[in-house]
Amino acid sequence: MNTENRARIPDSPGGSILDSVTAEANRQPVNGRVAAFFDLDKTIIAKSSTLAFSKPFFDQGLINRRSVLKSSYAQFLFLLAGADHDQMERMRTHLTNMCAGWDVEQVRTVVAETLHDIVDPLVFAEAADLIADHKLRGHDVVVVSASGEEVVTPIADALGADHAAATRMEVKDGRFTGEVDFYCYGEGKVDAIRELARQENYDLERSFAYSDSVTDLPMLAAVGHPTAVNPDRALRKEAAGKGWPILTFSNPISLRARLQPPSRSTVATTAAVGMGALAAGALTYGLLRRRR
Repeated sequence: MNTENRARIPDSPGGSILDSVTAEANRQPVNGRVAAFFDLDKTIIAKSSTLAFSKPFFDQGLINRRSVLKSSYAQFLFLLAGADHDQMERMRTHLTNMCAGWDVEQVRTVVAETLHDIVDPLVFAEAADLIADHKLRGHDVVVVSASGEEVVTPIADALGADHAAATRMEVKDGRFTGEVDFYCYGEGKVDAIRELARQENYDLERSFAYSDSVTDLPMLAAVGHPTAVNPDRALRKEAAGKGWPILTFSNPISLRARLQPPSRSTVATTAAVGMGALAAGALTYGLLRRRR
């Protein structure tokens, strides 16, 4: 993902299921490009992306032991039952208060240095497969998360996403003030998606969205092909009532294990047949496809 060209967000399934919804989308008139919008936490990765960095933030002196314990407890509740609106608001208040005064560049450095150790083992294999399928179909992949952009954007880059939409904190003199410029949550996610659709000419009726939480109903309803992934109880009920596909992702794997360089024999063979373009496409697919 090209950071310089990433669209600015406004201030204010694998297998048969994917095949069927894709076929339906392909039968519709083509009015624009297709995008696949992915929630991050418990949809692509198995934990809260923000809370997952508690230990490196503690190691760098950004948070104290009490905050680590509080974050661990919040992570436990999040994994156990997901997060409803009230819990998300409490988590937002906790995180914004906690990061007030943090040096922005220090946070970015910590995330960059620990990203693979923290996030790589958390990526659902099924999500990686689904992202690969969308990329092969020529769809843009967009990660949309309520977590801060300092955490979400590097993760989206590692996943090969085309864009990221995330919460943006107010910054003054290089430090977070504890105030929020843009909260990418609920209807805020819809605002971000619609702005990206305008800038990138996405046809939302032909586009896809994936999330685990009932708080993302607005995002799911904003596209023509919504899918519930690891849904909480409320979202499962809504999805069943609306006839939306429901997927279960349960196999976190290491992205690093999948990013093995090709063997010398493979490189030699590829060079011999002179199919550079085809090899590049196959390699990109192989980075994200699970080995069967």
